[in-house]
Amino acid sequence: MKYNATLLALAVATVTSARELPYQSSFYKREVPQEHSHEAILRATNTALKLNNPLNIQDAVFALLGNAAASAGAGQVTNLDCLQQIVADQAFTNAKAAGDLDGQVNAVLFRAIERNTGKIGLASVICNETATNPEIAAVTQHQDPASEEGKAGNKDIELAVAKVLKGLGADPLLALESATFPPGDLNDATAKGNTCDDENDAKGCIFTLNLLTPAATEEEILAAVGGDDGTTEDDTCEDDGTTDDTGNDDIVDDGNGDDTSEDDTCEDDGTGEDDGTGDDNTGGDNNTGGDNNTGGDNNTGGDNNTGGTVNVQSFTGSLGGAAPAVLFTAGADRPFSVNGNTFLQSSAALSRSCDIQNNACFNAANSGQITGGTAQCAQQTNECKSAAATTVINKFRREARKLGRRHGTPGLDFGSCGTPQIQFTAGLDGRKEESFQAVNRQDFNHGSALNIKVVSDFVCQRLQDACKASADTVATCKQASAAAGAAKGQQAAFLFNAALGV
Repeated sequence: MKYNATLLALAVATVTSARELPYQSSFYKREVPQEHSHEAILRATNTALKLNNPLNIQDAVFALLGNAAASAGAGQVTNLDCLQQIVADQAFTNAKAAGDLDGQVNAVLFRAIERNTGKIGLASVICNETATNPEIAAVTQHQDPASEEGKAGNKDIELAVAKVLKGLGADPLLALESATFPPGDLNDATAKGNTCDDENDAKGCIFTLNLLTPAATEEEILAAVGGDDGTTEDDTCEDDGTTDDTGNDDIVDDGNGDDTSEDDTCEDDGTGEDDGTGDDNTGGDNNTGGDNNTGGDNNTGGDNNTGGTVNVQSFTGSLGGAAPAVLFTAGADRPFSVNGNTFLQSSAALSRSCDIQNNACFNAANSGQITGGTAQCAQQTNECKSAAATTVINKFRREARKLGRRHGTPGLDFGSCGTPQIQFTAGLDGRKEESFQAVNRQDFNHGSALNIKVVSDFVCQRLQDACKASADTVATCKQASAAAGAAKGQQAAFLFNAALGV
């Protein structure tokens, strides 16, 4: 079974490097090791650290140990209470210089991982220095969940990490991966707690053994970061390649209130969207555009803070009025709603929200309320739907990580084939323009194409038929292909590759 050669080489090199450092056998003897619990984050941070390591820190793992053990590999660092922050700060700096978003994310997560202490219920000392990067300075390490500090502060740490990740453009829900173990028994004489430590588990035993115990919920994180959940999914009913997804279907407003009839047909569930209550065409039927800007239908203002709901519409364009809120209600059968109409998946709801805004913009342009013509409305709608599509990256990255842990491998199971990565560049097959093509032509030998789905659908079919990849991998590939098809250019390739972790 073959995997991405780069990832595999990195994993082997990292494990080898770790074993060459006798920090577990020669430097110290410990009762309750857990420094390898988040191994994937640790390895990624160590890799970024080694890109430029002016303080000669031997390995990032020393930053997760108590001071006595950490001193053996701290290099020129003298303030051992700050070693974890210093490692994360340098790794973040290096990753940022390299344009490596994943490296930056892992550095932030590393900063938040619980540091070992001598006994159950004992909190570690907080660094008294300020990190160079504000993204690292905003975060401190988790504390022992049995300690008073952990009980009081671990949730806030996860929320702080989420806000930093959101600011980086990453999935804020990844903050949950920095969480720690269930609290141990303060009366346990063995001091073992509920931890694990396995340097050979490439993903991290805290994930593999299902010991990760976040203090914050997904809903709390979404509320803290303003509702960007990164869960936009392909909706076969809504995103079917028809004109309602192109941003052009709403250009002709004939006054009969059915400008988005394709959406209505697809989503008609008896909830009233076809009953003339004006759920997506309010104020649009007479081209006045007035009702679309009252804040009653399209801009609910505080709806994302009431009734336990979160607004997941993050697009901020406001030509003709803001896009209406897309409210997510956890536990609901149809958890997403726009102006009272409910949807099974966020992609359908976000698309509807963008279309409603588009109607309002066209009505305002046609009535003279805004200047500049209707072309700017179409552009805004494309931007709105593009913003919705890019959130797929975060969901697929998260799902890819979960699938990778499930398989216990450095990545998804591609069967007998190597990496399915797709490139977008000029010069492929002699083309002057940029086009898409699989990087690995040996396993995915298809000509270049201007439409990514020509290549991505072929890759998914090969994974299923010739490569004998796992069912999870094939399903993820098909989701990735659908998501990439909604984007353009390099973004489309990035969406597909991010979903598959390549």
